[in-house]
Amino acid sequence: MKTLSIQNLHASIGEKPILHGLTLTIPQGEVHAIMGKNGSGKSTLAKVMAGHPDYTVTAGDVFLNGESILGMEPDVRARLGLFLAFQYPMEIPGVTIANFIRAALQARLPEDQELEATEYYAQLYAKMDALSIPRQFTARFLNEGFSGGEKKRCEILQMAMLKPSYCVLDETDSGLDIDALKIVSSGVNALRGPDVGMLVITHYQRLLNYIVPDKVHIMAEGKIVLSGDKDLALKLEAEGYDWIEAL
Repeated sequence: MKTLSIQNLHASIGEKPILHGLTLTIPQGEVHAIMGKNGSGKSTLAKVMAGHPDYTVTAGDVFLNGESILGMEPDVRARLGLFLAFQYPMEIPGVTIANFIRAALQARLPEDQELEATEYYAQLYAKMDALSIPRQFTARFLNEGFSGGEKKRCEILQMAMLKPSYCVLDETDSGLDIDALKIVSSGVNALRGPDVGMLVITHYQRLLNYIVPDKVHIMAEGKIVLSGDKDLALKLEAEGYDWIEAL
């Protein structure tokens, strides 16, 4: 079985340890959710997997389909099939959405193979329509002047075009109104399938009403402390996190 497997992961930023022996396995074809209070290490986990240079792994490993990725550059991890949707997507002035996604797709092809423009734009427009992104946005600079919802939809558009094997969604619901949340969730659900594993990181159960997970994990003090099915998220919504600290 193909998996994204995190084994006994310890990581820090500067001199501050954040992850303390986190272990988690996400098979392709499943959607897992991580929930936890602020400061529990959720976003750190996402950034460490993606290869953010500010974080240092002090023990453990991350395996993508059996291959360790921790020593790889972020772009290599991406080409192997790992995708991170950021909590706060960056603005990139001077680079249009169309050119950004096209360059990312071209980078995955052999050097002697050129991405065919007509086919590319046909796929891009179809995905944009599904995410309610106006087609004229192809000429806009990536995320520049976008609302929170537009930025998140643009992240899901990139994910839809790149077709990764594993998707990590870091608080994709942050800053979204209910209409934007439904559109983004619909886009994520359209990508679910046997060849994609997803890790959804969130504070709130409301996202999981729309992206229903196969498993829910609770994170505290840099590690997974409890796992269960979707009902675990409902329990958190009703009772908060205080009872977790007593475990």
